[in-house]
Amino acid sequence: MREESEEEANVLEEIVEVIESAAQFGNYRRTQRKECYSLMRRMKLLLPLIEEVRDHEEPISEAGTAALWNLKKALIAAMKLLKTCNEGSKIYLALESEAVKVKFHDVYTKLTQAIVDLPMDELGLSDEVKEQMDLMAVQLRRAKRRTDTQDIELAMDMMVVFSKKDDRNADSAIIERLAKKLDLHTAEDLKNETLAIRKLVKERGAQTMESTQQIIDLLNKFKEIVGVEITNVLEDPSVPNKMLEKLPSLVIPHEFLCPITLEIMTDPVIVASGQTYERESIQKWLDSNHRTCPKTRQTLAHLSLAPNYALKNLITQWCEKHNFHLPKKDVPVAAEPSCPEQKEKIQTLVTTIASSHLEEQRKAVMKVRKLSRENPENRVMIAECGGIRPLVQLLSYPDSKIQEHSVTALLNLSIDETNKKVIAREGAIPLIIDVLKDGNSEARENSAAALFSLSMLEENRITVGLSGGIPPLVDLLQNGTIRGKKDAATALFNLSLNQSNKARAIEAGIVQPLLQLLKDRNLGMIDEALSIFLLLASHPSGRQEIGQLPFIETLVEYIRDGMPKNKECATAVLLELGSSNSSFLLAALQFGVYEHLAEISRSGTSRAQRKANAILQLMSKSEQIP
Repeated sequence: MREESEEEANVLEEIVEVIESAAQFGNYRRTQRKECYSLMRRMKLLLPLIEEVRDHEEPISEAGTAALWNLKKALIAAMKLLKTCNEGSKIYLALESEAVKVKFHDVYTKLTQAIVDLPMDELGLSDEVKEQMDLMAVQLRRAKRRTDTQDIELAMDMMVVFSKKDDRNADSAIIERLAKKLDLHTAEDLKNETLAIRKLVKERGAQTMESTQQIIDLLNKFKEIVGVEITNVLEDPSVPNKMLEKLPSLVIPHEFLCPITLEIMTDPVIVASGQTYERESIQKWLDSNHRTCPKTRQTLAHLSLAPNYALKNLITQWCEKHNFHLPKKDVPVAAEPSCPEQKEKIQTLVTTIASSHLEEQRKAVMKVRKLSRENPENRVMIAECGGIRPLVQLLSYPDSKIQEHSVTALLNLSIDETNKKVIAREGAIPLIIDVLKDGNSEARENSAAALFSLSMLEENRITVGLSGGIPPLVDLLQNGTIRGKKDAATALFNLSLNQSNKARAIEAGIVQPLLQLLKDRNLGMIDEALSIFLLLASHPSGRQEIGQLPFIETLVEYIRDGMPKNKECATAVLLELGSSNSSFLLAALQFGVYEHLAEISRSGTSRAQRKANAILQLMSKSEQIP
């Protein structure tokens, strides 16, 4: 085997160190978790490449070594991004998900270029590793173009929570659901988030105060739900300033990681060389006719595997201490056992709901409605006691108050992800739609909110659309109270994430009430309306329906003098329209949009700047501007 030059040895060692350091990060923030695990998985795929370069017998040129250094730089950028998603403010990462997505795309670009620039033949790579690198480059390019629907859903939830005029019954339910999505539903979670936000404010200074205040406002809403005292985040005396220097970041101890997969071990075993590996990974190594230790390269005296009980106990203790869930054991944390009296009380109420005495039913379902709103444990217990089925049956009962209490209880129960599926399976969706059509005012509003909650699941979106739920929602959007309009808008947004439902919404006449929301600024629903228009603009019938001159003129008006978020949303809608048909851009130019886009490209929000620049590029390519 050839001897490596000092520079080559250094870069290979440092590449491995970067990947190993990144692999030690624990749980990522939920909003970027999927992207982070995907990126980390691809970084690990580079380890076989490094091993083959080390084993290659031919010298590597300066250009080849330089290519490896560029790969290391790209990996460092990836590691820094993963660190941000590991320890940064959860609310900030959700609110600025678009900006974080751009950072991921920048990392993908750097990694792709670094991989493409590697002199594969000179490095002595096998055909298998070459194919793996080619596939990785293709996957990174594809990842740059992917849109994550969950980001849109999360943004819509945050939009609803940030509304200062929204006092509907579902408020606390939406906040609880959002807190659950962001893993901010315990006092300890909120304490750590407070630290992260204080550090964020310290780093950003006076920049983007609007979004900073939004972050603090939402943190306080989460504290209110949990029952934590609301204090000035920036002057909280209970949090020492010295804690701002370094936030606690969950880093998996290096010795807990399998040397082959760089993942935390669930079943560590010792081989003859004394090294410890995850049983599954070392067994695969041995089954491939290897007779050496992967880490030390020494020949193994025997192939027996001895369980490393001491290390397994240490890993278990560390996981319990840091609330870290081992892979492949993603079992939901059980709710704390409630007192038997509470469960007995709920069971009695459920039995009463199923009885035939009207007045007793009305009192019982009202109590269940109240209990279902109080805490997650009650929602789980009501379902466990069989409460969902009788509540669903009461939806068709000819009593407006019973209908109202039943649909509201189901709305509150649907906060629990498991309950969403049970409620749909019990046939509730068509009955909720009936209440939406014919119930009293509050029942209709809470029916819309229930459909919004249930439609977080794609299969439920399809069911609502096929069951005729969209026309009555459009009617509520047109004729409901302010609260009803908001409930209808959030439900229609979620449902319109499904392509078939976009056509149904257009056919149901959604455009006119949405235009009315844009005209009546006192309703405070401009962003909601523009967000739905953005979804409709991705459908051919939607573009045809909304791409008329009056709507284009209205878009330009908001691009010109709307609030920063209005400008951002309106610019995004125009980009969606213009990307498929340049005539929409020509129409916008006639209303003077160019100078307003140029201004946004200089001083708008980060997302608005990207959208504005994309439109200007489209206009330039189609020679619609000088």
